[in-house]
Amino acid sequence: MSDRVKTVHDPVHGGIRVDGFFLEIMDRHEMQRLRGVKQLGMGNFVFPGANHTRFEHCLGTYYLAGRMAKAIGLSEEDSLAVRTAAMMHDICHAPFSHTLEAVMEDATGLDHMELARNLICGKGKVFRDRDADLLAGSGSIADILESNGIDPVEVCDLIAYPESTERDLDNLTLDGMDHFPSKDYIHQIIHGPVDADQMDYLMRDAHYTGVVMGNIDVDRLLSTMRVVNDRICIERGGAPAAEGLMVSRALMYSSVYYHQTVRVLERMVTKAVLSSDLDLSEIYLWDDSDMTQALLSAGGSSSRLMRLVQNRMFYKKALEVSAGDVDEELSRILMKYKDHRKRIELEQHIADKAGLDVSEVVLEMTSSANLGSAKIKIGKTDVSIVGEDGKVRPLTRTSPIAKALQSRDSFSWSMLVACPEDKKEAVARATSKVLGL
Repeated sequence: MSDRVKTVHDPVHGGIRVDGFFLEIMDRHEMQRLRGVKQLGMGNFVFPGANHTRFEHCLGTYYLAGRMAKAIGLSEEDSLAVRTAAMMHDICHAPFSHTLEAVMEDATGLDHMELARNLICGKGKVFRDRDADLLAGSGSIADILESNGIDPVEVCDLIAYPESTERDLDNLTLDGMDHFPSKDYIHQIIHGPVDADQMDYLMRDAHYTGVVMGNIDVDRLLSTMRVVNDRICIERGGAPAAEGLMVSRALMYSSVYYHQTVRVLERMVTKAVLSSDLDLSEIYLWDDSDMTQALLSAGGSSSRLMRLVQNRMFYKKALEVSAGDVDEELSRILMKYKDHRKRIELEQHIADKAGLDVSEVVLEMTSSANLGSAKIKIGKTDVSIVGEDGKVRPLTRTSPIAKALQSRDSFSWSMLVACPEDKKEAVARATSKVLGL
C-alpha cells in the first residue's frame, strides 16, 4: 500500500485524512465525475448555498465510516472494506442526484447501487467516448482493490444493500458479544439506523442550506456505539444523541428533501428528459452540466423546460392534496400512480383533459407510506439502545420523542400538480375530474 497521505479540508468535518489506495480511488475519473453532481439536485434554486456535490458527501461518509469502524473495533481488513464502500457508495448517482433516479433505472434496468457494482468491476463502459484519449487502458477500480488485498465483491455487496439480518430485539443480550454470525453490523455502517451515510448528509445538507436542523452529536454517538449480536447499538447514555439524530432526520425531510418548490423543479427537469430523444443508456457517466447541455440542445419542450428552470420561471401549484385529506378511498386511487410509468400516464391523462401538452403538467407525490392510512416513518429502522441489563430495545419503546417522531406525519402534503400559472384553473379542474376528487 502506498505511503502517500493527503488531508482534505472539509467544512463539516475538518481535516479528512486520505491515504494509500484511497487516494487512487479518490482521483479516479469515476469519482471525479461526482464533483459535477449536486448533492441536492435542484435544491440550490430554493436554498442558494446548496451547491455541494456528491463528491464531498462521499468523502464525508468515508471519514465517518472510518470513525465508526474504529468505535466498534473492526479489524483492519473489515475497516478497509467498509471505508472503501463508503467512499464509493454514490459513485453511480444520476445527474441531479435523486431527480433522475427513476429515469436512470428505466434506461439501464439497474438502480445506482447495482450500476456501481458494474462500474467498480469494469463491466460495461466506465467512461464516455469523448474521454477515450485520456482514459483508455486505465483499467478498473476492482484492479486497484485486488492489488491491495481488498475483495471488490465484498465492497460492492456493502454498497448494494445486502440482505440484513433481522433479530428480535427483546431476545438480544450481551451474552453473544464475541460471536458475530454474519457480520451484518459492517453493512449497517453504510445502511443502518445510525449510519455514516445519513449522518454526513444530514449535517452537510443542513450546513449548505442554512437550515439549522441537521446538528448531530456525532462524538457522543460514536463514544456510546457498540455491537450486540450482529447489530450496531447505542448505549443508554447515548440515547439523547440518538433522539437528536431522529429529530434532525424528520425535520430535514419535511423542510428540505420534500420542499414543494424543489419537488416541482425536479419534476420539470424529469419531464424535460422524458420529452427528449436522448440516448440515456450511459446516463450514469453524465454529470449535471452534461445533462443540462444535452437538454438545451435537444430543442422543443425539453429545451424550453430546462430554460424555464434556469431562469427560475417555475410551474405554479394548481392543486394540492394535503396529507390530512387522504382517506381510504383516495389512498387507494393515489397508490395506483406511485409507479414512475403510471405517473407519466396520469400526467398525460390530465393534460389531455385540460387540452394542454403533457410537458405543461407535472405531478409529484410524497412517499407511499404518506399516501396510505399508516403514518410515514422516516429512516431505515428504529435505533437500537442497549441498557445496563444487557438487553437491546428500540429507542421508541423508552423515548416519547422517538415514538412521536416515528408516528409523526412528516409531510403536510401527499400530492401536488403544477403547471404554467395561466393554466392553473384548467389543470385543477382536469385533475379533479380524472381522480374524482
